[in-house]
Amino acid sequence: MLDIADLIPERGGDPKKVKESQRRRFASEELVDEVVALYEDARRTRYEATQVGSRINAVQKEIGMKKRNKEDATDLLAEKAKLEEEKKAIEDRAVQCEQLRDRRLKTIGNYVDDSVPVDKNEDNNAVLRTWAPPDVKVEKRDCLSHHEVLYRLDGYDPERGVKIVGHRGYCLTGYGLFLNLALVNYGLEFLFNKGYKPNQPPHFMLRNYMAKTAQLEQFDEELYKVTESEDPSTDKYLIATSEQPLSALHDGEWILEKELPIKYAGYSTCYRKEAGAHGKDAWGIFRVHQFEKIEQFLITKPEESWKAFDEMIDTSEEFYKSLKIPYQVIAIVSGALNNAASKKLDLEAWFPFQGEYKELVSCSNCTDYQTRELDIRFGSKKLTDVKKNYCHALNATLCATERALCCILENYQQEDGIIVPEVLRKYIPGNPEFLPYVRELPKDTTSQKVKAKGGKADAAKADLAKGVENMKV
Repeated sequence: MLDIADLIPERGGDPKKVKESQRRRFASEELVDEVVALYEDARRTRYEATQVGSRINAVQKEIGMKKRNKEDATDLLAEKAKLEEEKKAIEDRAVQCEQLRDRRLKTIGNYVDDSVPVDKNEDNNAVLRTWAPPDVKVEKRDCLSHHEVLYRLDGYDPERGVKIVGHRGYCLTGYGLFLNLALVNYGLEFLFNKGYKPNQPPHFMLRNYMAKTAQLEQFDEELYKVTESEDPSTDKYLIATSEQPLSALHDGEWILEKELPIKYAGYSTCYRKEAGAHGKDAWGIFRVHQFEKIEQFLITKPEESWKAFDEMIDTSEEFYKSLKIPYQVIAIVSGALNNAASKKLDLEAWFPFQGEYKELVSCSNCTDYQTRELDIRFGSKKLTDVKKNYCHALNATLCATERALCCILENYQQEDGIIVPEVLRKYIPGNPEFLPYVRELPKDTTSQKVKAKGGKADAAKADLAKGVENMKV
């Protein structure tokens, strides 16, 4: 979250700057005024409580004098008790006001970086660069969809997966599983060789820690809840990304400057309800409720975070270049940023069957938005410090393995099987260069339906052209 001082001019803040950032996000500017009003209300209420406290102290002195003089202080004791009740009621009101202030403050987004394209429509994300191997033509192809390739390899079992878990359930089998694990092992080794420390964090998080790392709307739309008892403090949530537990690992810590940057190669299974994605990417394993992911997570000094941001997206690009996957890097528009991100770049890879780029990587600089909530600081405290020094936190996907596998299957398919990407071969039993198809597709599969639809469309165009020609005659 933002520092409340950023909204208060007397504390060096600039509410106009916060409003401008909200305007870029196409979010509520009035929210800033609401938080400022709650801040002032809480401050006035606290002052009112101190005034009552002063009256209590004065009465207490009178009580002391009465007792020293062996005089009756019953009335004064009653007055003191009444004042203490009044003070407690005022303090309770102040606490409620402060809690509401902080809840509303957490809904104000991070400062949008000046380089972010200002727009509300994600169709206007800015393409920064594209890449493809010299021998690869980036075009829509008459080929199989990724789930059909995986089916022909006998690499997954969607029917039985759906049977036991429901919508979007699946089992990876045979070489489908080996290819997925190859991406896991290659990804971890790739980051390890760049100075990242591999970390496999817990798959569960306590509610209070998850609340510090996830936006409130994620709880309903994205996160699975596990309840152990009637005590809500024991509620746990399955992680949607290893970024969540990795960021919480250092909650409340004061990190020495010499220990920065901290670079984690997070590996975890991720769990997402995908409640807002009904009907989207319903084929195969591209968008599923359970998947594996290798994540870059960095904690840095503030002055080094933007350099780290560039290095992280470069690392992801290098990874997909090594897999020889065509891609483009896009800058996400301001209106599509989550609250924590100051800037976000996505890497979208080419899917030849669908003839489009699809997201494989998201890279975000969250600056001190997460670390303030988690109270992760650095350096030594100085008497001249007006504000606390918080670390910056950044995250970037290296490889969501099931998605990357989908992309590999479409790009590396041949008529009779798939070529195994060279960098993955050593992680698969037998070091195979090629995996042949072992079963035929059932009738009415995705690619056959597309071809049939295309054939009907071509026939309709031909009939229309013939009709026009006859009209001329």
